[in-house]
Amino acid sequence: MDYVQLGGSDIRASRLCVGCMSFGDPASKMHAWTLDPQKSEEIIRHALELGINFFDTANTYSAGTSEEYLGRAIKNNVSRDKVVLASKVYFNEGHLSQTAILREINGTLRRLGTDYLDLYIIHRFDSDTPVEETMEALHSLVKAGKVRALGASAMYGYQFCQLQMCAKDHGWTPFVSMQNHYNLLYREDERELIPICDQMHVARTPYSPLAAGRLARPEWSADTLRSRTDKVAASKYDSTQESDRRIVKRVQELAEKYAATMTQIALAWQFAKGVTSPIIGATKAEYFDDAAGALNITLAAEDVSYLEELYVPHRVVGAL
Repeated sequence: MDYVQLGGSDIRASRLCVGCMSFGDPASKMHAWTLDPQKSEEIIRHALELGINFFDTANTYSAGTSEEYLGRAIKNNVSRDKVVLASKVYFNEGHLSQTAILREINGTLRRLGTDYLDLYIIHRFDSDTPVEETMEALHSLVKAGKVRALGASAMYGYQFCQLQMCAKDHGWTPFVSMQNHYNLLYREDERELIPICDQMHVARTPYSPLAAGRLARPEWSADTLRSRTDKVAASKYDSTQESDRRIVKRVQELAEKYAATMTQIALAWQFAKGVTSPIIGATKAEYFDDAAGALNITLAAEDVSYLEELYVPHRVVGAL
C-alpha cells in the first residue's frame, strides 16, 4: 500500500479509502445490501491487512449503525492512532447550523467509540445556514481537539470557494479534502470544482470511482442484491447507459492490454488524474485485493486520452 499526505494536513492516508456505506443494519431501511457487524469486521480486518488505514462513513449511513460497526471493528483489530477515521454531517436536523454540528459530532464520536475524528466532512453545502456560522462551528471542533482536519463533499465550485475564502478571511480552519462524485462515466467536476481543489492544494477523495460497479464489469448490470435494489445508482447512471457503455468497452479493452482487471484500469485512471484516495465501497473482502492492484499500473498518456475520448456532458449529480 502507498500513502500520501491528505492535502495541507499532517494526516498520512492510504491511496485507497474504505467506503463504509456497505456496513450497517438493513433494518434501518437505507440500503438492503448492508452487512452485519461480523461481515463488516471481516472486510475491515482484510483492508487493514492490506495496509489500508483510511475509512470513511457518515452519521446517517444506516441510521448511525455504519459508524457503530466501524468503531467496533477498529477497536477489535488496530490501535486508534494507526487509522484515519472520517465521517460526515449534513443529512440531519439543522444541516450545517452550529447547533447541528455541535450535536452531531458528539453522536458520531460516541458511535465510533473514539474521542476524536481525523477528518470531519460536510456532506453537502447548506444554503440555509450562513457560511460564517458553519465554518466557525467546524473550526471550534478543531480547536477543541475533537477533529484533526476538515473535508467537504459534492458541491458546486463556487460554493466550495465561498467556504474556503470564509475560513481564510476569519483565520479559521480550511478544508483539506474534497469527496466529490467522479469517475470515467461522470466528469462534470472537471469544469470548476476540480481545478479549484488543485489550485488550493485540496486532496481529492472521490466517491463512486467505479460508477457503482459499471466500470468493473463488461455488462452494465449484475445479478446482485445491490444491483437489483440500488435505485440511487440507477438514477445516476442508467439514463446515459447508451453512450456510457462505449466507455466501459474501452475500459475492458485496456484491461486486456495491461493484463489487469477493469477495476484496476478505472482506478489507475483516477490516479492518473491526480486523485489522492478513491473511496471503495465493497461487500466482499477480495474486492480490495483487486483495487490494490491498481497501484501497480501506470497508464500511458494515450491510454488516458483513449478512455476519455467518448465522454459526453452529463446532468449534474451530487451537488444539491
